[in-house]
Amino acid sequence: MRFIIISGLSGAGKSQAAKFLEDAGYYTVDNMPAVLMPRFAEVCRSGGSRYEKVALVSDIRGGVDFSDFFAALDEMKAMGCDVKLLFLEASTEAVIKRYKETRRTHPLCTAYDLSLEEAVEKERGLLAQVRERADYIIDSTTFTSTNKLRNTLLEMFGTPKNAGLEVSVLSFGYKYGIPLEADLLMDVRFLPNPFYLPELRKLTGLDKPVTDFLWKYPETGQFLALFRKNLEFLLPLYATEGKSVLIIGVGCTGGQHRSVAMCHAIAEQVAELGYAVREHHRDMTRDRK
Repeated sequence: MRFIIISGLSGAGKSQAAKFLEDAGYYTVDNMPAVLMPRFAEVCRSGGSRYEKVALVSDIRGGVDFSDFFAALDEMKAMGCDVKLLFLEASTEAVIKRYKETRRTHPLCTAYDLSLEEAVEKERGLLAQVRERADYIIDSTTFTSTNKLRNTLLEMFGTPKNAGLEVSVLSFGYKYGIPLEADLLMDVRFLPNPFYLPELRKLTGLDKPVTDFLWKYPETGQFLALFRKNLEFLLPLYATEGKSVLIIGVGCTGGQHRSVAMCHAIAEQVAELGYAVREHHRDMTRDRK
């Protein structure tokens, strides 16, 4: 069981880091009190595969005495957990700029009646001992976008870049409307329509007689070969840009034959390229008479 404990300066990107790790399959909890971390680890150990990878955020919000924090780390390691401490930091100027943009209050400003700059420097001093124990340190000072942090995390923890991208392929019928959630739309009404053959009319694009009919035409294979090239080009770029879910809509007239068959074939291509994929058929059974 793997635990990543995220700590570091307020405004350095801890919450964003937790979100990106969640996209990569980690179960995440923000602002976890240190004394509860070993007990939570026990719960995770009895919870099965759902909790194989866990990321917990624990920082200055839990108090300035880190003895409980270090004791929790040692106890979890003694339990046999693979525990790694990730520390995020940034320059004082970068943190101040981020706080001004978000208009949030630094947790130490109110507690110690400090200016923002004083609060950042005080927190840096308080966290020095945590930084010394860190297995990984990320300085987000020069990160101009959250995508840089995301890619750094995925590379740092040995997770493929495409692990954060899930592709959903959705078949639909144009006569029932375009799916509003789709990022990419593919109209496959150029393919021969099985609907006009009485023996195929009541079947769907998942039935072998329908796929046999479609694959008799060379344009079916040509289309899929060309579309795969598009996937090979586009998917890594979407993943690099930090997109977590990409929805590809594949449409024909009624959403029963051509779009279903092509949706299934495209989903197989996505899986072959190493991406998590879901396959949905919105209108497949809506108009079967």
